[in-house]
Amino acid sequence: MLRLISSASMSTVACLPPLFPRPPISNQKLPVNPNQETRQKLQRHLQNQIQFSRRDAAFLSLTSLLPSLFHPSQASAFSIGISGPKDWLKEQKRKSSKFLLAPIDASRQSLLSAYLLLMDKESTNWSKDFEEVKKLLKSAARDCVVQERNSFVAFQANTGVCTFRLIVNNASSLLEKKNTVKLEAEAMLDDLIRYLRYAHLTSLNSLANENDIQVASNRQRVADALKDTLTSLDKFEQGVKDCLEV
Repeated sequence: MLRLISSASMSTVACLPPLFPRPPISNQKLPVNPNQETRQKLQRHLQNQIQFSRRDAAFLSLTSLLPSLFHPSQASAFSIGISGPKDWLKEQKRKSSKFLLAPIDASRQSLLSAYLLLMDKESTNWSKDFEEVKKLLKSAARDCVVQERNSFVAFQANTGVCTFRLIVNNASSLLEKKNTVKLEAEAMLDDLIRYLRYAHLTSLNSLANENDIQVASNRQRVADALKDTLTSLDKFEQGVKDCLEV
């Protein structure tokens, strides 16, 4: 399996303010106090959540390498109106865009679910909500953010497969190295990872234990970070779509 080395290093929670200045709150209209029906939908999502396996990630990694096999020169281009291998690959990428974008949508659902849990003022099981929020944040990160302070676990996360980076590599593999669309998508990815890390560290700082989640201001602080992360995720998704021309 192809492994991508992440250069992002884990910062301590104590260093949160200088390293992660408060990002602007997004304008997304998210529910303030989810009702019982919303919680039931959330439970169904938690039970049937899309699991993007490492096998699928490996497939993304493999398919991103395929274009390197097809680099016909200008002189060998077809002159009778038949598209060459590169055009064929572009079309295949567009056709498979739903699969390529699926992990992004899955992360969006995880972030929304975590947000709804945090904003539910009528919850009667904070202990369960606390555990579910942690699981949802980890799922949303798609192996792109270190989840633990333990050095060995951090090493594993840094040398693992960041699904979002595989998506960008796949979507932009037919573009030139300095293509503006490709560079913008990569910049959006870097921003997304920063927001994901910010949300994760904010949750560590504000929800250190089960009692903390019962404090409204703590929940609101994490919910605000999730809203900003959702906005960044939407921008990243559009960047990927621009690479795919869909």
